[in-house]
Formats: sequence, C-alpha cells, structure tokens
Amino acid sequence: MFGLGTLSRVAKEIRHDVAAAHDRDPAARGVSSSEILLSWPGVHALLAHRVAHALHGAGVPVVPRTIAYGTRAITGIEIHPAAKIGPGLFIDHGMGVVIGETAEIGRNVTLYQGVTLGGTGFACGKRHPTIEDNVTIGSGAKLLGPLRVGHGSKVGANTVVVNDVPPNTTVVGNPGHPVRVDGRRPEGPDADWVHLPDPMADALRAISNRLAALERAVADLGGPDAEEASAKAKVHELRAVKGPSPAGG
Repeated sequence: MFGLGTLSRVAKEIRHDVAAAHDRDPAARGVSSSEILLSWPGVHALLAHRVAHALHGAGVPVVPRTIAYGTRAITGIEIHPAAKIGPGLFIDHGMGVVIGETAEIGRNVTLYQGVTLGGTGFACGKRHPTIEDNVTIGSGAKLLGPLRVGHGSKVGANTVVVNDVPPNTTVVGNPGHPVRVDGRRPEGPDADWVHLPDPMADALRAISNRLAALERAVADLGGPDAEEASAKAKVHELRAVKGPSPAGG
C-alpha cells in the first residue's frame, strides 16, 4: 500500500540521488542540493519515477504512466513506472535515456545520455537488462535483452551489449567485447573512454603484421630472381566481352 513508509523510502532514495549528482557530476561542485533538485533533469526524472513506481506498486491505475509520459516530455528521459531502480543512480544530462519495464538497476550506477536498457522481440516476462551495483554505462550504449551486467563493470560509449557482462569488466564495440583497461580493473565512474582498447582493431593489426612477415619470408626464399619476375609479371586488364553469355540465356 501507498503509505507513510513508502513516502519515507521515496524521500530517502531522492536524497541518495541528489548526493550521487554531487559526487559524480563536476558541474555540481559548489552547487546546493536544492539547486540540483530544481535544475538537474536526471534528478527530476528520478524524482518522478520514484513516485510513479510507488503508485504503480500500490496498484494505482493511469497515474503512474501519466507521470512517466510527462517526465519524458519535459526531460527527454523515459523510465517505465515498473522499472526497479536502486538508490544513488546518476543520469548525466540524460537526453534520450530509455529504461524499460523489467529493467533492474542496483546501487550507485551512472548512466550517460542516450543509454538504452531495452528489450528484444515481443516476449513476455523478464526482457530488459539487470544492472548490478557500481556500474558505469557510456553515452549511446545499447543494452538489449534480459542480460546481466556484473558489479563494477563499465560499458563504453556506443557499445551494443547483448550478452552477460562479468563483474569488473570493461566492454566496448558492436557487439560488445570484454576488455581490460591497462591490464587492470578501472576504478570509479571516470573511465578513460578515449583510450579504451579495441579488440577488433587489435586482431586486424595482428593479421596485417603477420601477412607482411609472410610476404618477406616468401621473397627471401625466392631470391632476387623471384622478385624481378614478380615485377615483370603481365597484368591483363578486364574488358567487356560482347556476344552471348557463356552462362547461357
């Protein structure tokens, strides 16, 4: 039921949300809590969601979705009233953030603008991601389906995640590939997004280096005559051929 206990819990969660903005947003340094509460769109969206979620849990019809709709129109952040969000979530800027109905978010999570916690297909039941505590998700990242992102993990900007992410792992790319930053687990929400490793680029670079080494080895085996013959090899230009097609028709 929606009572004093629910109101107390909502108020406590909102205090955690404001504290998270103070701790993780450099623009909030020296700004009062009241100013954050009045002018941070991410905090506005969470404030509205806390109320809508409590009303949704109490079985109140229409009102929770109306609150969610109004919040989306004002802040650009869409959170389904049924989504479960723990204390200390910080949504930086927030425009374009989408959090689906069965999404679950733990404590002290950071989302940047354009993040989608979405579903795949039209299946019922659990169809949105579960985000554990202390996770950071970069701008434009898309997490799709009932996957789980482990504690302390980081998702790079514009990454598309469709599989579970182990704890303390950094994921980049499309589809997302687990990597590590400088051979160690990154600490805090300020991941070095510019220098995240790219496993696909590393693989292509290794193939290119291997191919160059093989070409040098073949040239050494053939000797100077092989190199001269290769240089004088005749190249036949492709030209259009008239007449009936040899393939028939």
